[in-house]
Amino acid sequence: MVSSDGWPYQEEPMRVAVIENMRNTGLGALAAALDEAGAEIEWFRVWQDGILPLDISGHDALVVLGGEQSALDDETHPYLPELVRLTRRFGDAGKAVLGICLGSQILARAYGADNHLGIAREFGWHRIGVTADGRADPLLSALGGEFTIFEWHADTFSLPEGAVRLASSPVAENQAFRIGRAVYGTQFHFEANSDVVEQWKAEFPDTIARIAPGWLEKHAELAVRHGGAADAAGLAIARAWVSLIEREEVEMLSQASA
Repeated sequence: MVSSDGWPYQEEPMRVAVIENMRNTGLGALAAALDEAGAEIEWFRVWQDGILPLDISGHDALVVLGGEQSALDDETHPYLPELVRLTRRFGDAGKAVLGICLGSQILARAYGADNHLGIAREFGWHRIGVTADGRADPLLSALGGEFTIFEWHADTFSLPEGAVRLASSPVAENQAFRIGRAVYGTQFHFEANSDVVEQWKAEFPDTIARIAPGWLEKHAELAVRHGGAADAAGLAIARAWVSLIEREEVEMLSQASA
C-alpha cells in the first residue's frame, strides 16, 4: 500500500492490551475475533503483580476483564485507581476500550458514574433486551431486540454522563453502554462461550454452588438449551467491537530508496 505522499507503508497488526483482574478469566469469543483480525494481545495480569501499561501509546485498544473484587476495592487491590485513570486516558484519546463485567464497572467509575455493590445478582444464561439506541449501534445491531448471554455479577452502576444505554435487564438496567465512538461497557459476559463456562464450572464449583444452588446439576441441560444462541451472540458482539479498533499505520521506506 502507498501513503498520500507516495511512500509505501506497512500496516501494523492491531495491538490490544488485556487487563486480567482474576486468574484464568479467559477471552473466549473475544479471543476468536481478535485472532481472526490478526491482533497482537499483550496480557497484564494485575491479580499477580499489579503491573499496568505505562501509557496508552503502545496499544491501539484496551480490554478490562471481570473479577471477584468490586470496582471500589482500592484497599485490597491498590492498582485499581490507576486502572480507572488508564481506561479514561484510552477513551479520551479516541481508542477502542472494552470493559466486561467488573471491567464495565471500572469504566463507569472512570467516567464519573456511581458503583452500586451487591444489589444486582445474576448468574447463568439470561435474556437481555436491546434498547432503541442499541439496535442502531454497531456493537449490538445484529442481535435484534433481545439475545441470550451469560451473566455472573452482583454489582451494578449508574449510567455515566454522556453515555448511551444499549441494553438492559430487569435486574441490571445498565447491561451495556457506549461513550463516544468506541468505548463500551458490557455487564454481561459475552466472551463467555460454552468452553469458558465449562472452565468456570470446573474451577469455581464451590462458589457457583453457593450463589446459584442447583445450577451445577442443571448445567448440561441449560447448556443445550442456551449455549448455542449465547455463543453466536457473543461472537457477533466480539467481532463488532474488534472491527472498531483503529490501527496506527507505520510508514516504511522502500528498500530501493534505502
